[in-house]
Amino acid sequence: MANRPYLCIISPALADANNGNWQTAARWARFLRGRYRVAIARQWRPDGNGPAPDLLVALHARRSADSLDAFRATYPDRPAVLLLTGTDLYRDIHHDPAAQASLRHATRLVLLQAAGLAELPAELHGKACVIHQSAPALRPWSAPRRHADVVMVGHLRDEKDPATFMRAAALVTAPRARLLHIGGALDPALGELALATQADVPRYRWLGALPRATARQRLRRCHAMAICSRMEGGANVIIEAVTCGVPVLASDVSGNRGMLGGDYAGYFPLGDAPALARLIERSIADPAFHALLRRQCATRAPLFAPATEQAALLELVDNLLIHRT
Repeated sequence: MANRPYLCIISPALADANNGNWQTAARWARFLRGRYRVAIARQWRPDGNGPAPDLLVALHARRSADSLDAFRATYPDRPAVLLLTGTDLYRDIHHDPAAQASLRHATRLVLLQAAGLAELPAELHGKACVIHQSAPALRPWSAPRRHADVVMVGHLRDEKDPATFMRAAALVTAPRARLLHIGGALDPALGELALATQADVPRYRWLGALPRATARQRLRRCHAMAICSRMEGGANVIIEAVTCGVPVLASDVSGNRGMLGGDYAGYFPLGDAPALARLIERSIADPAFHALLRRQCATRAPLFAPATEQAALLELVDNLLIHRT
């Protein structure tokens, strides 16, 4: 047991955050522990009390930059993997020196969907690979639904653009429609907007932060899921919807296209609340359109199988450690 290589996963968010970064870190640790000793920490320092990692895995180029820099300086011959988030790919690496340094310090770069490759400098493509995230499949909901619930799952912060979802709620007229939002108010102003919208728009309900298992069971019972994000590296919530048979209504941004495919029929222009409202109403009024979205999502589901993600992750880590040896 003690002879197994030791890996350290650096995640800016830990369990208390209950966000996508934490879910990824926890899942990767679980996938790797059958073969390696694994710890998760917010930061790595050379003067830490734990053993020296044989390999470092860092989530988020900018926020894990200090850990990557320290690890590379202390152990220049040991591999480091950097997983690039949406804010990395679509914002930070284009102007932030710390994020750009992380790209150089990493031995390998991991993207969560293939469209993100276009954001990387050409000279870094050779050390980049795509590993799709995963979620266990749940049996699609088959019981009759009293309401046509459309849910947005994500903490209230600007990158997720929850205001577009709230504005759409005021425009939807389908009698059965309810727009539900699961997530904590990381931005207090957006929390106040959610409370005001709930007071003014009867069909909008803000459910607050829920445990992941509870949120996914609620998602499974919904008619559709909306993701309004301005930027996404590879949204966990898309995977969780697709793998339980819930079609996605997605902002037309690169990260969502990388997950759902270029020909997906459920996109709306970024920030366009009337277009989202029309898409919601069409999905309710037109069963053939709703069925099309479900079929298109089902074709993507094999990409998001846990066994596929685990095999790709183990192959990456195994090869890096074998190469070092």
